[in-house]
Amino acid sequence: MMNRDWIYVLIIFLVGVLWCLPQPAAAEPLQGITAPNADVTLSFVVAGRVDEILVEPGIRVEKNQPLVHLFDEPEQIQVRQLRALSEDRTKILAAEAELAQKQVDLKKLQRAKAKGAASVWEVEHLHLNVRIAELALRSAKLEQEQYRRQYDHARSQLSRMHLLAPIDGLVEEVNVAAGESIGTLGPVLRIVQKDPLWIDVPVPLTRARDLELGQEAWVSFPEEAAETQTPNGKIINISAVSDAASETLRIRVEVPNPQQRPAGERVMVAFSLADSETPPSTPAPGGE
Repeated sequence: MMNRDWIYVLIIFLVGVLWCLPQPAAAEPLQGITAPNADVTLSFVVAGRVDEILVEPGIRVEKNQPLVHLFDEPEQIQVRQLRALSEDRTKILAAEAELAQKQVDLKKLQRAKAKGAASVWEVEHLHLNVRIAELALRSAKLEQEQYRRQYDHARSQLSRMHLLAPIDGLVEEVNVAAGESIGTLGPVLRIVQKDPLWIDVPVPLTRARDLELGQEAWVSFPEEAAETQTPNGKIINISAVSDAASETLRIRVEVPNPQQRPAGERVMVAFSLADSETPPSTPAPGGE
């Protein structure tokens, strides 16, 4: 009985010691700043005068939606002229008719020669006329093809005088005014896409080694009262080069933004539920 009592005492003692040992703490969430997943500044590649601005800051636009265009009346006239010329087949039809007539005349003359009613010289002369008609038809076709290429080139030049939205997004800035003359490659308009948001998080190398592409993440925004229990983001990029000074690796996290929150907020990012439940130390917006 005494041995059994000692065993009970020893077990209780060991449980107490283990209970008092410090438990490994979950890693604290890391700080990051949200950014748009696309941020595009548009410019004209030709100089000109701004004719019309079709959007303003804060407006949501769709891909290929017209935004700004330069004064292009002379170019529009040229395009219409070249289109008419590229579609006009009058010269080709006339050349085809001329060639057909020459070929008919040649066949008739060849039959006449077979009967002794025409000379060799007359037949050869008509052969040359047929050849000349063939070359005239080829020239007419080549001329129309050149007009078609000039038309395509003019349309391409005209398209450079119109800015279209390259992505769905919000107009962030408009840097020109109607009637203003502008040069090439100057900033005209800026569009951002902020759903989803991107967050570049500097993660210590010791923690980054365990992360994988597609892994879930927990993103907490400044005013959220409690940590989310459901992962709302995922890792979409892991940098191949670490920062030697800070011994961190850049991890890019993507998080949906249906509420259209502004980019540039400081947030907390965790890569496990245990980490996300660690009391956050997010500073107030604008703080360090």
